Amino acid sequence: MKIYTVGGAVRDQLLGLPVKDRDYVVVGATPDDMLRRGFRPVGKDFPVFLHPQTQEEYALARTERKTAPGYRGFVFHTAPDVTLEEDLVRRDLTINAIAQAEDGSLTDPFGGIADIQNKVFRHVSEAFGEDPVRILRLARFAARFHHFTVAPATMALMRQMVLDGEVDALVAERVWQEVAKGLMESRPSRMFTVLQECGALARILPELVLSAPLLQAIDRAAGAGHALCVRFAVLMLAVPVAQIHALSERLRVPNDCRELAVMAAREQAAVTGALALSAEELVRLCERCDGLRKPQRFEQMLQAIECDVQAREAAQETRAFPQAAWLQAMLAAVRGVDAGALALACAQEPKRIPAVIHAARVAAVTNAISSTELP
Repeated sequence: MKIYTVGGAVRDQLLGLPVKDRDYVVVGATPDDMLRRGFRPVGKDFPVFLHPQTQEEYALARTERKTAPGYRGFVFHTAPDVTLEEDLVRRDLTINAIAQAEDGSLTDPFGGIADIQNKVFRHVSEAFGEDPVRILRLARFAARFHHFTVAPATMALMRQMVLDGEVDALVAERVWQEVAKGLMESRPSRMFTVLQECGALARILPELVLSAPLLQAIDRAAGAGHALCVRFAVLMLAVPVAQIHALSERLRVPNDCRELAVMAAREQAAVTGALALSAEELVRLCERCDGLRKPQRFEQMLQAIECDVQAREAAQETRAFPQAAWLQAMLAAVRGVDAGALALACAQEPKRIPAVIHAARVAAVTNAISSTELP
């Protein structure tokens, strides 16, 4: 029995990056061999075991055969006679098909080390074309390793996969999972340009129309370290609100991402024009966005719109976004009104309560406007 470190851990080590998770492949072993050594089985489709001390994953070397469309249509085979090379050939990219033995020696049957040095994404074999998730994974890797380019043959294969309808077999949850991971990488714009180049973007995100400012805005959100919901909201600022709802429903986007994206798209004009809004309009904006109960989400909306505005104004060197501080000050004034005390004072005339509270908020914002220096 031989154990090798494989995949991302070897790749990242060769790139000089921190290694977060390690995956292992075991050659020449059976499930009973693993159990006798104290490993705990966790795999359903193929034998994967957890190390008794470290809890890291160890998978028996395996081959696979495609039996149906999509990424679930595979039959896996494990046996002691499955070689390391046979296991590696089923992997997606050459840079992920390098194995390291326990003595530190490397097995690189497909030229992954050279592709790391040349910064190239290249598929290991034609088996890449059997799994549409690999298109999403490659695009996500492009967002992480943004200096890498896609080998022409690999791009051609991805285009053919799209034409063959493989991408249409992807399930919504997996699409969102990969898109969300890509959005959290350092250069998310690369994910979308790769998907567009191979034709997959129009199949999985037909509502999205890429533009230079949009791509710059997404990268700006990443550079600022904003949360996933903010990055998704930036991406959706170019999409009509009705289509945001449809896209979110189709991909089963989490509620926090969906709600922020809808709010940012709906309020974009109001926020960008906030310095000219009246006290009444400012209060209604704060109320409409539920800023009193959810000030953090209100701030995230401003972050998303700020990324978009700054990306569009980059050519003019206008980088400031005074609307953010202005609206935060106005929201603070609105939240400073003691609605409970006003409601108690109107206890004898409960129908007056909403109007009284609203008027007090408008008065508070009016005072804030007069006492706050316009940016």
